This record gives sequence, structure tokens and C-alpha cells, in this order.
Amino acid sequence: MKTKGMLAIVLSLCLLLAGCAQNQNSAPQSSPEPKNTAAPSADLKGYPAFDFEQKTVTLNSGHAMPMLGLGTYALSDSEAENSVYWALKAGFRLIDTAKIYGNEAAVGRGLKRAVNEGIVTREEVFITTKMWTSDYHDGDAAIDASLERLGVDYIDLMILHHSQPADDVNAYQALERGVKAGKLRSIGLSNYYEPDDFDRVVKATSIKPALLQNETHPYHQSGEMKKHIAQYGTVLESWFPLGGRGNTQTLFNDSTISQIAKAHGVSSAQVIIRWHLQAGNICIPGSSSERHIQENYNVWQFALTEEEMAQMSNLERDERFANF
Repeated sequence: MKTKGMLAIVLSLCLLLAGCAQNQNSAPQSSPEPKNTAAPSADLKGYPAFDFEQKTVTLNSGHAMPMLGLGTYALSDSEAENSVYWALKAGFRLIDTAKIYGNEAAVGRGLKRAVNEGIVTREEVFITTKMWTSDYHDGDAAIDASLERLGVDYIDLMILHHSQPADDVNAYQALERGVKAGKLRSIGLSNYYEPDDFDRVVKATSIKPALLQNETHPYHQSGEMKKHIAQYGTVLESWFPLGGRGNTQTLFNDSTISQIAKAHGVSSAQVIIRWHLQAGNICIPGSSSERHIQENYNVWQFALTEEEMAQMSNLERDERFANF
């Protein structure tokens, strides 16, 4: 009887230890890595899917574009050069500028610094610039001038900066010639807020816009235009993604955004950027601070839940901060 009793005790202990080990092995990780899945906006028929593993989206032109970049609006020459250099050093591979910003040459210098130091190669960096309305009458010359100022042999993406029905079709046709000449890889539009205005250019030209860049942020989510451009395989890119200078604190202090940030142990800026990416918006936050640039890029180690994405969607007010 004593032997049987001892065996029963030993058997019970073994089963108990095995159960503990099984429970320990099956315990969930405290900080799971975000899934590398396509953005929810890929559910829109024809809308390009975001690849979170490669951190890119393939445009309808066939070229891969980084889905997170640096915007250089309102940066001085010295700020633009340093910010581009810091951004490339931090991991950014998309740089956005424009003729009207007056800093294309500075962007080129920042790129050259990074290339010379072996941080990147030219081919690894995706450069976007924009043709200003005053150049629409001679788009071919405007393309060549931007190439010279940037100091590059080709531009990855060039877009028309604003709708201007008087001559934007002619300017877009110049962009098409730039593609055929190998000067431009992809082309698109900016500040077209009505489907009919967007279609006006599409119907008069041959190459479908690869991208539409409009003011987009949690209070102005561009849902109507995103749904409309999906039929062309056109992707949306956000300018003023954090609300723009003078309005960032409005978004950062929004109770929904700040609560989500607290839950993840990140900043409100990082929550907004991550929302853009998961919503299927290419995002180009601008900054002249190396610390903020590094912070803006560090959004890959967390993900918003479906509930949090729904909370962000509910912030829609159809409210723009700019009037241009």
C-alpha cells in the first residue's frame, strides 16, 4: 500500500509539473510584434496594398515607393540639407520637396552627403518633387530645372502641385514626356479635392496618376477621394499628416489620440503616423529636429488594434487646416 501511495504521489507531481510547463510555454508574449500585413485600405478595389515588411507600396507605375518619408515644406536651405541627411541616417528612404519650397538644391546636398558617407545609394532613395503652377506653360523646362537643382539624373516621382484647369493638362503631358525620356519614374497630382477635377486630367492624358497628395490627417481623412482614385490604382499621400505647423498640438492633445499613445507608450505623433500607414496613406511628416525625425521613423514596433483604428476613424470632421 505504501509503494502504491508513493507512486500515486509521484505521478500526480509529474502531471502537475507537465501542466505548469505547458501553461508557461503557451503564455502569450507581452509585446507581440505587429503583423506585416497589407493596410486595410487594400480592401478598396484597385487600391495599392501596403507592405509593412518592406515598408513600401507598389505604385501603378510598377515602382516601389516607401510609405513613410520626410516632408521639407517651409524648411530653409540649411534645415532642409540637415533634415534630409538626418532622415536618411535614421532610416527614411522617401524625401518630398517642391520647386516652390525653394529648397530642392539643399535636398540634393543632403542626399549627396548621405551618399558620400555610404549611408545610402542614390537608387535606395525615393525623391519626390512638384511642378509649380507658374511653370505649367513650359513643363519640359521645369522638369530639367528640378533635375539640375536636385543634382540627380532622374526623379522618382514628380507631381503637379495644384489644380489649374487653364493649363494643368499641358503640364501633365509634359510629365508624361518626362517618363518616356527616362527623366521621371512616376507622375501624379496634388491638391485635387473633387473627383470630377481629378477625372478631368485623367481623361485628357495617357498615364494614370500614380499618386494623389492632399491634405490628410485625423480630422480630414480624404475618404471620398481615396475611394475614387482606387479605380485607377492611385495611392493617397498625406501632406500636413500631423496637422501642419500651428495645428500639431491640436491633434497631439486630442483625448482619443493621447489615450492611444499612452496605451502603447509612444507619442501622439507616432500614433498619428502609424494610423496613416495602417489606413493606407503614404505619410511625410516634416521636421528640422533630428530627435523628432528619429521619433517619427520609430513607428514599426507597435500597431494599432482594430478598435483603435475605429476610434481614429471616428475623429473625422472633414476639417482642413489649410486654405490652399
